[in-house]
Amino acid sequence: MKQVTDTVLMVRPAAFRMNEQTAVNNYFQEDVSLKNDEINLKAQQEFDTFVDKLKAAGVGVLVLQDKKELDTPDSIFPNNWVSTHANGDVAVYPMYAENRRRERRNEFFELLEDSGFEIKNVVDYTEAEEEGVFLEGTGSIILDRENEKAYCALSARADEDLFIEFCEDFGYLPVIFTAYQSVASKRLPIYHTNVMMCIAEEFAVICLESIDDKKERKLVIKQLKESGKEVIAISEKQMHQFAGNMLQVKNNAGKKYLVMSASAHNALKENQVEAITKYCDILSSDLETIETCGGGSARCMMAEIFLPKPN
Repeated sequence: MKQVTDTVLMVRPAAFRMNEQTAVNNYFQEDVSLKNDEINLKAQQEFDTFVDKLKAAGVGVLVLQDKKELDTPDSIFPNNWVSTHANGDVAVYPMYAENRRRERRNEFFELLEDSGFEIKNVVDYTEAEEEGVFLEGTGSIILDRENEKAYCALSARADEDLFIEFCEDFGYLPVIFTAYQSVASKRLPIYHTNVMMCIAEEFAVICLESIDDKKERKLVIKQLKESGKEVIAISEKQMHQFAGNMLQVKNNAGKKYLVMSASAHNALKENQVEAITKYCDILSSDLETIETCGGGSARCMMAEIFLPKPN
């Protein structure tokens, strides 16, 4: 099973703004003194520049345009509601914020099929919403596809039992822990695992400082090292610049990139950049408005496509 894809699906926003429903436990979101229309326009510009950079590097990007009437402020982060898998399976996930549930659109699947990808089976976990149980896709779950391990920091958006069910359904070993951040001198759970860790083919970038429990921290390090990953640790301060929210992709010639925001790139120290660039180039783009208002970054914006493409 391969870890890195050469195709991502991204959703161009139509009503991007700070989502009041997610701000309750996404402490990365900040208020800005701009009107919503201005925020959306800036986010569209950042989105378009980012897509252009990916395409210029030879990465396959499928773009789905959001619809304004859906009023989905976070549609730009599709990886939270869907994941695709090499066996043709697609998983659809239960979302914490009610207005994010409208992001799940059939057009997403139609675009994939129109682009030659085969969807064999949809595994739908969304009924869990009725029980107040959530698991937000590859925001909550970090997949080491090659080594069949799945990492999950538990939170209001990542339920332990549902995560274990996902791992049983998809054949992954669950690695469970809790990650925290300091908010007004309290330690509160980080809303998504993918802001504090990223797993690439040969390495992992992770904010170990956020795993307060020493046993859990040791367990995570052990699992990563047993899978042959070089562990590149970032600080909590760097995590707040979205230095954990990265995704490794490859282009049509097989060249690999670690994709991140300009903020994340600027936060990295020289030795961390050297550790990463031993394995792949860095591709970064300015996502300031999206990060500030949306509380998510480059990784959240890309839904990786691993589906088979029959000839």
